[in-house]
Amino acid sequence: MTGAVPSGIVLLTDRLVARGGLERVVAGAVAGGVRWVVLREKDLPRAERAALAVDLRAILADIDGTLIVAGPDPLGGDAVHLPAAGPYPPPPHQLVGRSCHNQDELHRLTTEHYATVSPIWPTKSKPGYGPPLETDGLRKLIEASPVPVLALGGVETPEQVTACVEAGASGVAVLGALMRAQNPEETAHLLSSAFQEAVTPKLPESWQGRTEVPRSGLRPTVPTQGSSLTARSGHGRPQPQTATEEAT
Repeated sequence: MTGAVPSGIVLLTDRLVARGGLERVVAGAVAGGVRWVVLREKDLPRAERAALAVDLRAILADIDGTLIVAGPDPLGGDAVHLPAAGPYPPPPHQLVGRSCHNQDELHRLTTEHYATVSPIWPTKSKPGYGPPLETDGLRKLIEASPVPVLALGGVETPEQVTACVEAGASGVAVLGALMRAQNPEETAHLLSSAFQEAVTPKLPESWQGRTEVPRSGLRPTVPTQGSSLTARSGHGRPQPQTATEEAT
């Protein structure tokens, strides 16, 4: 899947808070619908982090998911997520994302494929980090962004996922709600379902349950007042169909 832009629920890792172990949480989230995982764990030595990347890619392989590595080193892959501070220009990998928090940082983007915008709401992972943008701030930054945006920070409920999508986010990045979940598969399913429902076009109420196709753009052949099709033809026999009548 590398090369596509992340969408849906995107999982950010934190092994220090992962309930039952990081690999267990990632496997559960993947079973619940997650297809994109961002490997953080920047405090690990490179060799340990690279080994962890191999393990997580194996979990994602069966569902054609993608592991994105935080930092400029893709650890044997070709997808990275960079901090706002750099490097600039971004490395020429197949997929490059960037953390952003304001319009100035978004305007610095060049060849990045997507950006995260944060924090949307107060977050347990980074208490005091902000101020939170909330949905109005998220919407304004999405409008200013030259690339698709993932909403990040404090997203823990299906209602919050829906609000981010309605603000224009192409995906929602989640850390704590999944890392700390007692049942990561169930939590991922709930959040992913909310995302899918939010992005699914809804029929107008007047058309719900109807199978016929609206004939928009066609001119109806309605008789004028005091007339009939027979009277206007001048004869009692059927007349040839007009182009409009053929279309209906």
